[in-house]
Amino acid sequence: VPVAWQRPYVNIFKHFRVEEWKRSAREGDVAALTDTRLKGTVYRIRGSLPTSSYLQLPRTGTQSLGLVGRYLYLLFRPLPRKHFVVHLDVATEEKQVVRISFSTLFKEFKSTPTWLQFPFICGAAETLLDDHLSRHGLSGRAPADVRWTCLVLDLHSILSLYLSRRYSHLKSIKLCSSLLVKNLCTSDLVFDPGVTFSEARQADLPGRGVAPMPREMAFPVPKGQKWHNLYDYIRFPSEGSKLPYNSIQKSCPSPAAVSEDHVQQPQAVILAKAVQDRLSLIHQITSPKAVSGGGCNF
Repeated sequence: VPVAWQRPYVNIFKHFRVEEWKRSAREGDVAALTDTRLKGTVYRIRGSLPTSSYLQLPRTGTQSLGLVGRYLYLLFRPLPRKHFVVHLDVATEEKQVVRISFSTLFKEFKSTPTWLQFPFICGAAETLLDDHLSRHGLSGRAPADVRWTCLVLDLHSILSLYLSRRYSHLKSIKLCSSLLVKNLCTSDLVFDPGVTFSEARQADLPGRGVAPMPREMAFPVPKGQKWHNLYDYIRFPSEGSKLPYNSIQKSCPSPAAVSEDHVQQPQAVILAKAVQDRLSLIHQITSPKAVSGGGCNF
C-alpha cells in the first residue's frame, strides 16, 4: 500500500474531515468549540460514563485508518475533576489486532495478548507522591489545574516491549469522555513542541532525528513565554527505557531538552529529575506489590 502521502505527518482531524462527521462517528455529548487560548476549534467530549460519549475514527469497526506512522500525537486536555478513556486499535505485522487503552479510571497496568491497559496519571509532579500515599493508587480524576498536553505514543515500542509484536498500522481511535481534544497526528518523526524552527536549525535537531512541531499542530506560545511553562509533554515509553513502565505520566523532558548542548529548556530537565526522584521513592514503597503481567515497574 503506498504510504508516501502520510509523510512527513498526517493531520488526522483535517485528513478525515472530522467536522463533517461522514468518516467519523460521535455519540452522546460531543461538541465543537472555539478555544480562545488555543485560537482554534477543539472537540469537547463529556458524559457521566465513558461509553456514553465518544468520538470515533473511522466511522465503523469494519473500516481502518491505515495510518503507518510510528508515533501517535494526541493534543488534549482532560476535563478537570473528571475521568477519561482512550482506546487505540492497532494491527501487528502478524495480522493481529491489539487494543491499547489508557485511562484515569485504571488502577493498575493489565496485559493480555490482545489488550494493554495503562493507568494515566494527571497532575503536577509535586503532588504525585502525596496522591499515592493518600489514595494507595496513582491514577485518579484530573486535577482542577490540569494542563493541555502533548502525548506522544511510540506504537512500535509499545507493541515490542509489552507483547513482543511488530507494529503495522493504526486501525482506529476512540476518544471517550471526559476530555477536550485539539487534534491527532501520526508521523515517523519525533516532534518537539518546545522548540521553534529557528532554534531547531541552530541546534541541528533534525540531524538528531528531532523536528519542531508542525505549525498546524502546535499549541500557541505568547511572546516571551516558554512552551514547557504552559503545557505538558509526555512521551511513552520514555526514550531509552529498557524496562516497560506500568503507567503513562509526565516523567521525562522533551527530546531536545535531553541534549546537553540544547539550553532552551533547563526547567524541563530540572522538573524531570524531580519527577524521577519521586518515582524512585514511590517504587520503594510499592515494590512489594509489583504489578504482574508484564514485569513492569517504575
